[in-house]
Amino acid sequence: MLTAKKSLSLTPAKSETPKTRARHLGKHAYSVFRIIILLAIGFVILYPLLYMITTSLRSRASFMNSVRVWLPEKLDMASNYKVALEALHYKEGLISSLKYEMVSAVLEICSCAIAAYGFARFKFPFKRLFMGMLFLTILIPDTMIIIPRVVNNSQLDFLGILALVNKLTGIDLRPNVLDTGWTFWLPSLLAAGLRSGILIFIYIQFFKSLPAELEEAAWMDGAGPIRTFIRIALPSSGVVILTVTVFSLIWHWNDYFLSSMYLTGDYPLAVWLTMMPKQLPTMGHPLVPSHPETMAILMAGCLVFILPMLIIYIFVQRWFIESIDRVGITG
Repeated sequence: MLTAKKSLSLTPAKSETPKTRARHLGKHAYSVFRIIILLAIGFVILYPLLYMITTSLRSRASFMNSVRVWLPEKLDMASNYKVALEALHYKEGLISSLKYEMVSAVLEICSCAIAAYGFARFKFPFKRLFMGMLFLTILIPDTMIIIPRVVNNSQLDFLGILALVNKLTGIDLRPNVLDTGWTFWLPSLLAAGLRSGILIFIYIQFFKSLPAELEEAAWMDGAGPIRTFIRIALPSSGVVILTVTVFSLIWHWNDYFLSSMYLTGDYPLAVWLTMMPKQLPTMGHPLVPSHPETMAILMAGCLVFILPMLIIYIFVQRWFIESIDRVGITG
């Protein structure tokens, strides 16, 4: 028996057949091809950011050498970023962005959740009409209705009540809220702010997927609609709240159109960034080909502008990508 076992253990393994070898070769080739495709897509996506970082570090002399693009021979990081921060009025602009845009984003996240819960869970007259109006707010761009918005904010009135008082008494009580934060906060508080229609639609899609039995059990226990929303719907909505928060923060942070129309000073960073080409000539950096370092300053300004949102996204990107699948935005 020992001899038989030894003879069995010493028998050579069967060689791979040509079909098996071809299958293994195909798997390896597919893995290499997939890695190449992913690297190519990743480079295309990251190219603007990589170019922005590299250009913001370059000195004027390094622009003269067209051979070295990604690894400049001379760096001038301190000067580029110093001028960029001065042109952006970074401290004042950051405070304005937080005061106007970020507060509006937080208000919009809360108000859109309330509006969407009503659309998703309750039946009321003219619901389809209001849903159609909701989609119109998504389809109509801000540039088409900016003039009525500015006029309304210059003489703020709800349902024409103050205008009627003005006609009857001759006393104009309509306040002018331009150049104040109320032009940003009021629309967000009423779920009519920047791209609120999209945020409401995302909330609606998620609330419709929640089990109705949870809310019915809360109603049986005596909870009203408000308590059910706070105790049942909101705690189950962490995924959609994260998605809406990321969208709202980025959209408000990047908004310059409404800010430039509503404000005549105390601009947020997005407006200062659009005005940067006009600011640099007053600081001795004309935008002409003979001054190539101007491009480095512009890229430095763009980088410090997106840096806060980039940091936030780096920390939440894992949960954000998971939330996209669960919310069903594409459904």
